[in-house]
Amino acid sequence: MKQSRLMSLVESLANVAVGYGVAVVTQVLIFPIFGLYATLAQNLMIGAMFTLVSLARSYALRRLFEQLRERQALGQGSARPDRSVT
Repeated sequence: MKQSRLMSLVESLANVAVGYGVAVVTQVLIFPIFGLYATLAQNLMIGAMFTLVSLARSYALRRLFEQLRERQALGQGSARPDRSVT
């Protein structure tokens, strides 16, 4: 079953939203072990920056794999529904 671009984006947003929370909590717990001290606001901003990068990465990879899936299906003799065979 093909996943639409919108659903790819929705899935990526959900994945990254959960990842953002995990990242901020991890930063708060792990940074001090390495002698890095940041305020909660700074941790939230750092998490937000990484989240934006993660969102773009996740969406791009999802679309790449969808293209690969489509090419593989076409290579196996499957025709696209919008194309007529004469």
